[in-house]
Amino acid sequence: MDNYFIADQFSLLAKLMDMHGENSFRSRTYSSAAFAIEKVTQSLAEIPEDKLVTVKGIGDSVAKKVIEILRTGKLGALEEIVAKTPPGVLEMMNIKGLGPKKIATIWKEMGVESVGELLYACNENRLLLYKGFGQKTQQNVQEAIEFYMKNQGSHLYAETEAYAVVIDATLKKQFTDKLFAITGQFRRQAEIIDRLEWVTTATDTELLAFLGANNYTTKETLEDIFSVLGPENVLLKFYRATPESFYSVLFQTSGSEEFITACAALPGWNSTITCESEEAIFTALQLPVIAAPLREKAKALTNIKNNPADLIKPEDIKGIIHSHSQWSDGVHTVEEMAKACIDKGYEYLVISDHSKSAAYANGLTEERIREQHRYIDELNEKLKPFKIFKSIECDILGDGALDYSNNVLATFDLVIASVHSNLKMTEEKAMMRLLNAIRNPYTTILGHMTGRLLLSRPGYPVDHVSVIDACLENHVVIELNAHPRRLDIDWRWIDYAIEKGVLISIDPDAHSIEGYDCRYGVLAAQKGGLTKQQNLSSYSLAEFEAYLVNRRKARGI
Repeated sequence: MDNYFIADQFSLLAKLMDMHGENSFRSRTYSSAAFAIEKVTQSLAEIPEDKLVTVKGIGDSVAKKVIEILRTGKLGALEEIVAKTPPGVLEMMNIKGLGPKKIATIWKEMGVESVGELLYACNENRLLLYKGFGQKTQQNVQEAIEFYMKNQGSHLYAETEAYAVVIDATLKKQFTDKLFAITGQFRRQAEIIDRLEWVTTATDTELLAFLGANNYTTKETLEDIFSVLGPENVLLKFYRATPESFYSVLFQTSGSEEFITACAALPGWNSTITCESEEAIFTALQLPVIAAPLREKAKALTNIKNNPADLIKPEDIKGIIHSHSQWSDGVHTVEEMAKACIDKGYEYLVISDHSKSAAYANGLTEERIREQHRYIDELNEKLKPFKIFKSIECDILGDGALDYSNNVLATFDLVIASVHSNLKMTEEKAMMRLLNAIRNPYTTILGHMTGRLLLSRPGYPVDHVSVIDACLENHVVIELNAHPRRLDIDWRWIDYAIEKGVLISIDPDAHSIEGYDCRYGVLAAQKGGLTKQQNLSSYSLAEFEAYLVNRRKARGI
């Protein structure tokens, strides 16, 4: 046990004490001790215990703790304070530029308890509302988190896409006489990627020589597979194939284990089949072609109503539903947002700023709602035939009530109801809140159903079947929040919603014009088999207006 280990214990203890707002004199004492111990040239373990107090910078209380560390390998005071600190808050200490006081603000005032949540808060400009955080600081924090997360091993699909495309193009350009096809998680458009995979006819020798020359190191070499790791910390996995077996290997590596096992039980299955295309393999199995994103569940083999060409596409989005302006925590004015929609070819914009309970996001009071509605009326006259719809992202309160009275809710064209506070709930509590909100006649769309943030926060537990059934009964649309960190509702439940006849709405939850892109929501929706007919944000302006009118009639409001 060297002096650096001991110093680190005191340094961490001092930082955590500052973070928890404990005695500042004691925390400074431990911080100074850490600095002093690092400078001691002799190992503290070699100094007699009764002589430790003679070492510069080590007083009686510090000496007792040094002895405790030397005898037990642990520091009780540190273990106690670590136990009181959420793991995600501890992880924030790895982010460059975040000291104990800033982390304390993030944790205790903002209620953010993980690095991923903090990155999402940066995306929503939440840090700017707190003392000590300006635009530049927020940008620096965001960049530091993105750098940190790239080195953790698992990545969002959105974070790996550009890299995968570049690597794929590079390999095909380098080995023009070889076959390459991307496969596995990425081809299935999985929301979380821990490796990028290819099927190739290139030999190990030539491929490893090329990758090694580009700073990739070999991680594993098996009979039919090898993998390498590059500077970007993304694992690249290669499946060997001959020209004859190429499409068979591609087929078998493109599907999940569940999907391929189900295929193997069908007449006509042959794991060593030689085919000129994947289409020929589906023909041999007496199946229509199943799009790669759908090759997750076994039921895809029997639930194949839609041709892959029918799956929703990014260009099928006709309007931006769920967006935030400068009235709450967005970057742009409503007019700037509307004009950007027009420029991008969208037919309408749904402005849904935060409600009054979201004080952290400058939520709208009743008076500000009236002001915003007058402003939107003026813009609609100015921008015809484009239309801005009056909406609100209304907080679902602790008892499931919405954040405004029904009289106020009635002034909106539509209401998106979402949970934003007290996310640590049992399923019973979460279901009570959601079901009560769904039953409110003014709830038009249920926003980000579980509150999850991918790779950061699992979300509160919900009974998806009961929620979907309640939405059907109450004519409520379920949002697929298209932010690549949310993708909530989980695609795994979209097929049940389709089966029940519940509409999905792919919404960007945009806090800036740059956030309009729904692409990653669309890719997730494809995995659930969604078509444009089953997606509210694919409705034309006339269809969208008609839907809102008919829904009000159905709910008697």
